[in-house]
Amino acid sequence: MTSDSEIRVRLVRNATVLATVDDTTFLVDPMFTPQGEMPTVTDNPAVPEFLTTANQKRNPLVPLPDVELDYDAVVVTHRHPDHWDEAAREELDADVPLFCQPEDADAFSDEGFTDVRPVEDETSFDGVTIHRTAGQHGHGELAEGMGPVSGFVFEGEKSLYVAGDTIWYDPVAETLDRFEPEMVVLNGGEAQFDQGEPITMGVEDIAAVREATDATVAVVHMEAINHCLLSREELRAETENVLVPEDGEQVSL
Repeated sequence: MTSDSEIRVRLVRNATVLATVDDTTFLVDPMFTPQGEMPTVTDNPAVPEFLTTANQKRNPLVPLPDVELDYDAVVVTHRHPDHWDEAAREELDADVPLFCQPEDADAFSDEGFTDVRPVEDETSFDGVTIHRTAGQHGHGELAEGMGPVSGFVFEGEKSLYVAGDTIWYDPVAETLDRFEPEMVVLNGGEAQFDQGEPITMGVEDIAAVREATDATVAVVHMEAINHCLLSREELRAETENVLVPEDGEQVSL
């Protein structure tokens, strides 16, 4: 693997990645808060009040690694605070091209961002076609309460599918069939509350993706937020042919 690979993904922390397709780099789901300066996930308005967690650790659980954040545009899959936080709002330039799901566009504009680009279906940027894809953040009523989420496919010479906060369900399989991506990035961690089923992918979901595609599969969104209970070590032990990068690590084609 060389530095000029057509697809490169560097995990920063949690779901924050630098995704490079051809020569264009997207900063996905920036969360820059220092270690321990956010409350437990149940203490934020994005989470229904009745939910509790197995622990009350303050977030993020780990510090930001020393990674150079060099990017051309920002992509936010949804506005939960472990994907978009106050520190990111303060650090990013107001005129950065910012791609998001349509439901979130007004909120970004209200925060002062001047180049908000909601993606209804597809758009393009710097030679890369950006397709928005479906996601389901959990099961049943809990998924409805977690609000809308999206994934994105970045299509250049080769394609990268960033699935976002979703479980394995039919639309994820349909995205894999439609785009046949060369690389897939999944949000793992098997995030869960004391109530209901997991709201991000666990071992079985990830294995299902692995069986459904010949793509290189990398799993992020692990060991950084207090309700993500599946560890990297456990995932590596129970799943074959899956990349599980450490914070700051890059994987590439």
